[in-house]
Amino acid sequence: MKLGQFLYLARYYTNAKFLNKKRPILAGVKLTHRCTLKCRQCPFWQRPGDDIKFADLRKIMKDLYQQGVRIWLMEGGEPLLWRDGQLNIHDLVAEAKKYFYCVGVTTNGTLPIDVKTDVVWVSIDGLRDTHNYLRSNSFDKVIDNIKKSQHPNLFSNIVINHLNYQEVPEVVKFLSGIVKGMTIQFFFPYPESEDLALPWEKREKVLDELLKLKKEGWPVIDSFTALEALKKNTWKCEPWMVTCVERDGTVEQGCYLKNRTPYEDPCKICGLTAHTELSLAYHLNYKAINVGRKTMKIF
Repeated sequence: MKLGQFLYLARYYTNAKFLNKKRPILAGVKLTHRCTLKCRQCPFWQRPGDDIKFADLRKIMKDLYQQGVRIWLMEGGEPLLWRDGQLNIHDLVAEAKKYFYCVGVTTNGTLPIDVKTDVVWVSIDGLRDTHNYLRSNSFDKVIDNIKKSQHPNLFSNIVINHLNYQEVPEVVKFLSGIVKGMTIQFFFPYPESEDLALPWEKREKVLDELLKLKKEGWPVIDSFTALEALKKNTWKCEPWMVTCVERDGTVEQGCYLKNRTPYEDPCKICGLTAHTELSLAYHLNYKAINVGRKTMKIF
């Protein structure tokens, strides 16, 4: 156990719970809108713009560290494409590791997965035909890159929508031999994306299937508590624990869905399992805490 990390998190919890010092612990960082794919469910490749600069990111790292952030998770577009002159994602990871307990990345898997982050999530959104329909015919290349990767902490993430929900159990079984485990979340619509949202009654069905798979020993990483809570969103969100860094350098504390979807109240459609787990961990749910320990290797 990493005693320093444990003591920091205990102090963080005490300050938030009893002194009302509601500071973020996790930063979701959008490095670029550029991508190797044109996925149906994603708007960011349709939003041109320069990658965020290294100098800006370094300043943001320092500022967020001072605010309390200890988890730095990068995304895109395709974050492995990030460049600033001669600097690339490897330089950025090395800089982030100076500050944060966990540095992670979510990639579409079309580039070599050789980044030295603490954790990698590769997006797999169905079996071959469904994934190819949603993600630009990339399935075989992604699976090949996963198999070639030497990363010790490589997971897949499945975004569940109305096109792929029926085959989620088979995706879990297929991936179980080639990744360390699977996490899930539910699709939410962006203005530029197709509306692939899954109706509530079907959400509950697929969650029951995931709970069954987890009980049987398949490597579904999300906690039993979170999967149950997502059926009706019966969990208390703590959005202040998260801060979002946009590609233009904007930093905003609070819900990831805020100002991103056409819904006035994004809580009604939320299926962000990571937020669920983080909020449950704040409320000392040991199963959610163990998810963080298993994926991000914190204390």
